[in-house]
Amino acid sequence: MKTSVFCAASIDGFIAKSDDGIEWLNPYEKDPHGFEEFFASLDAVVIGRRTFEVVLGFGGWFYTKPVFVLSSTLKNLKLPEGAVCELINAEPSEVLKQLEQRGFNHLYIDGGVTIQRFLRARLIDRMIITRVPILLGNGIPLFGSLPQEVQLKHVATRTYPTGLVQSEYEVAR
Repeated sequence: MKTSVFCAASIDGFIAKSDDGIEWLNPYEKDPHGFEEFFASLDAVVIGRRTFEVVLGFGGWFYTKPVFVLSSTLKNLKLPEGAVCELINAEPSEVLKQLEQRGFNHLYIDGGVTIQRFLRARLIDRMIITRVPILLGNGIPLFGSLPQEVQLKHVATRTYPTGLVQSEYEVAR
């Protein structure tokens, strides 16, 4: 089982504003930065409830792979047309165990809290982080506290004309 993160963060490390707003990413939407190729390599998406709710607000469903929504509070999901989603209430290690038993091999881990939980459990294999040339000042951080250091192996860094800087890392085991 392989787990990957692909996300954008402000230079000061925030993935969204405090109100979950991500409109600051809009000027960079058309900048090709490898998401389509990354997404094509996946079997499924594991997303936190809060991020799932933000995605629902985009209008229309764009995930073409199964999505597993992590939540300890939701009992059911209100899905847009065409969405293939399922609720899971489990710790990261149990989520991976369940999905591996179902034949999934490469998961996209998405959502600030979800990424942090999987990192704390040492269950992230690869991270692609795109730094956006903006300082938000506050918001939802990409990384939270960790019980131990997480060593990363640099794989590549790419720059884009709009100022995006994307770095790819493998998580050392």
